[in-house]
Amino acid sequence: MPRIDFYVLPDQKPNGRLLLACKLSEKAYLSGFRVYLHTPSAEQAQTIDDLLWTFRQGSFIPHALCPVPTDDRSPVLIGCSDNPPELVNGIIVNLDQHLPPEFERFERVIEIVDQEPETLTRSRDRFRLYRERGFQPSSHKL
Repeated sequence: MPRIDFYVLPDQKPNGRLLLACKLSEKAYLSGFRVYLHTPSAEQAQTIDDLLWTFRQGSFIPHALCPVPTDDRSPVLIGCSDNPPELVNGIIVNLDQHLPPEFERFERVIEIVDQEPETLTRSRDRFRLYRERGFQPSSHKL
């Protein structure tokens, strides 16, 4: 059963959720985890791909856009598919407004919330849905 954490930003800065996703991905990667960044669209997947190269001076996070060849061992994968990659020791970072697909296969689910009204409403819905499915999500205000 995955651990589910909601990280709540205090504002709604442009790309704030995406930048936090980059920071959390870097931390997970440096801790030996594999990460799947689940986005709502190919366009946002490309934006995250670009941000992972530039979000912090001197940072390097090996990553790839999905779908990837079966022999690709990139520790951070980015995609918008309803069929996320199989990851041993994996974390899914959900940037979509819906429950991430097949989230039960991951060790951890990370939800990133900002103060944009629709994002807040949808995140509350997801929090409730996780609880209804027997999970105990945690909330962390940043």
